[in-house]
Amino acid sequence: MNTFEIKSINTLANRSGFVDECLISVDKALRTVFAKHHASRSYPAQGINTVALNEAERSEAGALMRVNHVGEVCAQALYASQSLATRDPVLKAHFQRASTEETDHLAWTEARLADLGARPSVLNPVWFAGAFGLGYLAGKLGGDKISLGFVVETERQVEAHLQEHMHRLPLADLASRAVLAQMKQDEAEHAADAEKAGAQPLPKPITEAMRWAAKLMTTVAHRI
Repeated sequence: MNTFEIKSINTLANRSGFVDECLISVDKALRTVFAKHHASRSYPAQGINTVALNEAERSEAGALMRVNHVGEVCAQALYASQSLATRDPVLKAHFQRASTEETDHLAWTEARLADLGARPSVLNPVWFAGAFGLGYLAGKLGGDKISLGFVVETERQVEAHLQEHMHRLPLADLASRAVLAQMKQDEAEHAADAEKAGAQPLPKPITEAMRWAAKLMTTVAHRI
């Protein structure tokens, strides 16, 4: 077998592997948006007795939890796209592991939405597609260190949103607050892990653009 034949076989193998990863990403999108999720850890609100909320409190708590659920949909999209973008097997495993851990958050927010009689955002397919595109661009155009920096900035912004929501929740909604507290702790750990893996800080214009995009998403998802 000559060198040309070996290169051709390697090229075909690489293309086949990329196609397989794309199909896995499509499956991930469908499962994230449409499937019911199951957590590997205990539900943080398990056993917490919440005083009955009035209609206005229940509505506001449900809207806030819908926003947090959208954030977890976007997290799944980001990790899936960044895993697809990198060629580093160690970093790919890092993103896939983080995605698995974030599945707990999806399950918890889904459970709390059900408890509150609220529904997920009808725009979840749009949120997933947008986050996936941003994550893939960050990985392909910026490289692995920028991709990791994107993770750090995303997680830091999510932490801030969770802290804000914990203050906005009705005082009697101890269950939702317990869920958000655990999620906030996990997000901080994911950001720290990305920093240890070699994340490069993002330029200020990019972080500001991310904040404006997050503001748009949270405002819309609060209502729809």
